[in-house]
Amino acid sequence: MTRQVMWIVAMGVAGCGKSTLAAAIAARTGLPFIEGDDFHSPQSVAKMLAGKPLSDADRADWLNRLGIELAWQADGAVVSCSALKHMYRERLRAAVPGLKFVFLEIERETAEQRVAARAGHMFPAGLLECQFATLESPRAEPGVLTVVATEPVDALCAQVLAWAGAANLAYERPAAAESAIADTVPAGSAHRRAPGATDDH
Repeated sequence: MTRQVMWIVAMGVAGCGKSTLAAAIAARTGLPFIEGDDFHSPQSVAKMLAGKPLSDADRADWLNRLGIELAWQADGAVVSCSALKHMYRERLRAAVPGLKFVFLEIERETAEQRVAARAGHMFPAGLLECQFATLESPRAEPGVLTVVATEPVDALCAQVLAWAGAANLAYERPAAAESAIADTVPAGSAHRRAPGATDDH
């Protein structure tokens, strides 16, 4: 079975505007919007609130849950997810072959100002330095569009849709993926959210 799909991850450090852009793209296309941080475990949320960076092990479970949710959205989806390391992006690509990433590139000072201005957010400004240190630029990877995070959201949305539309190809979900999803998600489930759901930017 083949179908046209558009699965996009808006990625980058905290404060780059990935949630805002992903939500705008979802609204424009009618695709589901998935907030990646909704899938963090309560333990990971507590660590971030305490100002402690997440480890690769913390992120592995999070990415697994997010990958399952992505794969379940058979008609496509738009996701906000930091996806800072190549290995994180590869884990998501393994769940959804052909997945596209939009990298919102931002200067450290601008990101710091944005994060500092957010009240009551689970991600403290003190962790931003760690995110910049962890970031492995996806510029050289296939299926990645790099945009300037400070451009107007409408302009960014138009840029992403033009790029994704030109790159969009028919995709046949492998039978193994269908089986894995069926084994993982209860029959009749339409959408799953991890416990301790929170909003992130």
